[in-house]
Amino acid sequence: MDEGLFITVEGIDGSGKSTQVSMIKDYLSSLGWAVYVTREPGGTEISEKIRSILLDCKNKDMEPLTELFLFLASRAQHTMEVVIPHLKKGEAVVSDRYADSSVAFQGWGRKIGWELVENLNYVATFGIEPHLTILLDIPPELGQERLSLVQGKLFKDRMEGEKGEFHKLVRYGYLDLAKRHSNRIKVIDGTKSVSNVWSEIKHHIDELLTKRRNR
Repeated sequence: MDEGLFITVEGIDGSGKSTQVSMIKDYLSSLGWAVYVTREPGGTEISEKIRSILLDCKNKDMEPLTELFLFLASRAQHTMEVVIPHLKKGEAVVSDRYADSSVAFQGWGRKIGWELVENLNYVATFGIEPHLTILLDIPPELGQERLSLVQGKLFKDRMEGEKGEFHKLVRYGYLDLAKRHSNRIKVIDGTKSVSNVWSEIKHHIDELLTKRRNR
């Protein structure tokens, strides 16, 4: 899908993804890109229905494999209905989470195993991989603190409400991913100010676009 540009933003809950996704959209738009912003789980009517099941606290007894397969089902629909069509049109797709999140959350957090999740991701994404992934890294304790401060958010969804050990495993999984896919995944210290984080993201985007122009 070289015609378009696919950028994903990853990180544990509370890492500041939404803010940076918005800034990426504005920047790419200023460069003349048609930008489509999406998210996972979700992004399509079917995928949003799956999202509601996944994040519902009433489903606290969900089997880890059930959780994984629901994420994969949502991803397959999202990829085929949203990601691929927009890339084929030469647009930029910016997604708040994508396949890497399942490796971190289910592969590591749920201890299913990253190798299995990566293999299943390849099927669910039809082989599509982001051109650039921004990983906003913060300590889990800070993430939970931020969630409590956002709009007085006392309620947490099923994933956000997991115990601290779960979020520590997820963070470790993300950092392991970044080591194994260092060409694509760029780790940024999410504890820095919004402007400093954005400055680093912009650098990686500019670097990617320069490489694409010069190839």
